Amino acid sequence: MNVLVVGGAGYIGGIVTDLLLASDHHARVYDCLLYEESYMKPVDFAYGDVRDHGLMSEHLEWADAVVWLAALVGDGACALNPEITIEVNQDSVQWLSENYDGRIVFLSTCSVYGAQGVMLDESAQTKPLSVYAATKLAAESHLYDKDALIFRLGTIYGKGDLFSRIRLDLVVNTLTVRAVREGEITVFGGEQWRPLLHAHDVARAVVDNLESDQTGVFNLHRDNVRIGELPDILQRHFPELVVHHTDLSFEDARNYQVSSDKARSLLKFDPASTIDQGIEEIRAIIGQRRLKDVNNARYTNHGFLSANSDHLHYPIPSG
Repeated sequence: MNVLVVGGAGYIGGIVTDLLLASDHHARVYDCLLYEESYMKPVDFAYGDVRDHGLMSEHLEWADAVVWLAALVGDGACALNPEITIEVNQDSVQWLSENYDGRIVFLSTCSVYGAQGVMLDESAQTKPLSVYAATKLAAESHLYDKDALIFRLGTIYGKGDLFSRIRLDLVVNTLTVRAVREGEITVFGGEQWRPLLHAHDVARAVVDNLESDQTGVFNLHRDNVRIGELPDILQRHFPELVVHHTDLSFEDARNYQVSSDKARSLLKFDPASTIDQGIEEIRAIIGQRRLKDVNNARYTNHGFLSANSDHLHYPIPSG
């Protein structure tokens, strides 16, 4: 298949692209390189904005399948400019649905469930608490009648490919960085649940199901973990880690556990990478000083866009 990876230079998109290059498929990356200075990966590449419908149309004509990762990602990043968030996360997917009839794999988020105290499968009520979650949920609705797989992802962790910038604003990655550099972490509240999943397991699910007959919404996660349990996991790797607990609520009100039984049954989804593996990956990257400046804002979506507000206008970030 000819596979267009929209947002293919991003954290997950880079792994998807690598898997495609190792397969019999033909890959093309479409991305605006918001967080990157260049793109040197040996793959067909198109620089573009998802709102450039003329350019998008040219590449969609080539594609048998589209992996759509392009989005403003994260509550804080999306709140900086809700209008642009709607354009990129929601309106662009509506346009895609109206102008493309091939296979679509779309990455959504379990954040659409908001805060609920029960185990949630794909039939559960959605209660988005942010512009990010609301636009992802709206985008899903445009794909229900298409040949589309919609993956609602848990919180991602672990290293990506060898090119794309790593994200250090995700809870497991963030806490690991602090454990390595400071030897102590602070946990706010801790009772809130998160479904967690390694970035490589997301990419594998995408590539493995390009030719699947399945359509519709699927949760993807490996472990449901309370935030307050993560220090115990980290202390297996950092026995001297100092953990501070505070009753203060973190500004993120999300709280949800999900079931991925549907994906395990119908898609043979079998995530392989553990939280412990993800911690060791980040520990090695930071401990070996493979990042010149770990505090560089480019490793956090909200931090980078806050410091570079002009980038919210044109081009729009992808992946």
